[in-house]
Amino acid sequence: MKRHEFITLIDELLQPDLINDYCPNGLQVEGSEEINRVITGVTASQALIDAAIKQQADCVLVHHGYFWKGESQAITGIKMRRIKSLLTHNINLLAYHLPIDIHPELGNNAQLGKLLNIGSIQNHPGLKPQGIVMFGDLSAKQSAEDFQMQIVKALSRDVIHVSGNTNRPIKRIAWCTGGGQGYIDACAEIGVDAFISGEISEQTTHSARELDIHYFAAGHHATERYGVKALGEYLSKTAGLEVTFVDIDNPA
Repeated sequence: MKRHEFITLIDELLQPDLINDYCPNGLQVEGSEEINRVITGVTASQALIDAAIKQQADCVLVHHGYFWKGESQAITGIKMRRIKSLLTHNINLLAYHLPIDIHPELGNNAQLGKLLNIGSIQNHPGLKPQGIVMFGDLSAKQSAEDFQMQIVKALSRDVIHVSGNTNRPIKRIAWCTGGGQGYIDACAEIGVDAFISGEISEQTTHSARELDIHYFAAGHHATERYGVKALGEYLSKTAGLEVTFVDIDNPA
């Protein structure tokens, strides 16, 4: 498949032009014009690039790429070495940040809800872009301890739990993968029993206790593995490409 055809296929699916993001979405480093073998992963780290080189991939497709707002524009150090590796081996780098978070079927939030068997999933009605926070219901009420273990088993990692004052059972849950802990207050306003994000901040604990809402920090990397993986699987079926998801271990 030609590079421009591959990018068009993804752009039509994710519609990045409709989203005001913190980084450029789409092609970030240009490589081979022909794309047949794709490596997907959460972050365009050196380890992921090395895996792409080893597998003779034409393209690396990630959630976290480069050129974030506010970072130095100089291509030095780690960034230089990563980009040099891509250019030397003629590998394209495509990155999609918020578009992979919010897609209603393939996105990080949608995939996490599916993984945790949450039903009746909806977008938070007051937050933009739509899908940045989702909420839904468990089939039956659970104790916080049981639900914490459900997350642990699903993500294969430890999960931090901060209990609300009354330690009420959990039925309705809201979530935002990655660094979405700041949405806890907005989620309490729509009457959920629990909120999940990847990261926890100092103030998140106080919000959970004072709002009487359970909070679970399940890992930035761990909660964001599934969107780009689902996107790769979709592209494999749709475009007939060889797509491999490579999970570079990250405890964060």
